[in-house]
Amino acid sequence: MTELLVQQLVNWITLGSIYALLAIGFSLIFGVLNVIHFSHGDVAMTAPFIALAVAQALATALGASAPAWLILAVVAAVLCVGLIGVALDRAIIRRFRDAPAMMALVATVALGIVIRELIRHLYPQGSNPHAFPRLVSGVAFEVVGVPVSWFAVTVVGLTSLLVALLVVFLHKTPLGLRIRAASEDRIVARMMGISDAHVFRATFLVASAIGAIAGLLFASYAGVMRFDFGVMAGLLGFSAAVIGGLGSMPGAIVGGLIIAGIEVLAQTFVPEGASYRLVFVFLLVIVVLIFRPAGLLGRTIMEKV
Repeated sequence: MTELLVQQLVNWITLGSIYALLAIGFSLIFGVLNVIHFSHGDVAMTAPFIALAVAQALATALGASAPAWLILAVVAAVLCVGLIGVALDRAIIRRFRDAPAMMALVATVALGIVIRELIRHLYPQGSNPHAFPRLVSGVAFEVVGVPVSWFAVTVVGLTSLLVALLVVFLHKTPLGLRIRAASEDRIVARMMGISDAHVFRATFLVASAIGAIAGLLFASYAGVMRFDFGVMAGLLGFSAAVIGGLGSMPGAIVGGLIIAGIEVLAQTFVPEGASYRLVFVFLLVIVVLIFRPAGLLGRTIMEKV
């Protein structure tokens, strides 16, 4: 029983870290733009496809095996997805910044469908699942006889590092302070000479790059990538952000850990729990929205009418 609990604890922290990264992207974009970027999950899940395509292209051109180029391909995918996020904002999302929330929601849902269908039709055999390798292999150490993989250690360590870097960026750098100022009051920030366009580009670049890392870890955790994984990744990341409080980075982390905990508990202790895990997850989302609409760590915003 002890071994089972330790194994599930490792699974919980690993999966929770991935969900937290997805939720941070949602919260960052919503906190600055006040827009729910519902295609964020689809943008994030383009990263594994880009990484695998780059690794295979390098292997073909330079004669080495694809895994040997995987790390370089991963870096290229993160940068590429960050730029894709900026391009999508400039081309589409910025047109809905001051529009009613429903218009932006419908537009980003449609954008997610476009991204999935492009992957499906443009990527070789895009309708079929593709195996995605573990980015890090091997056993790091053991706890009461339970092996803890280097992958789990890497996911938790990388998530902690990214969160720390994001906190430093937002609180200690001029650009980060401008982003925080725009998130507090965009009109006042504009009056203080802060460029909206510059802030929004930086926000989408950072949020999309973090989402790309989450997408790569998600595919590596699952061992496979599919063109429609963006739907599930987006729903889970958005749900984590909602539970924790949209716009709150600590809330995104807490929400990711809560959702992962429910999944792990359902799969471990509920008969056929793997089939019902999402039922429990989204029931929790409903309960939180009923009793705590702003999320566990979110702030209730009063609006004049």
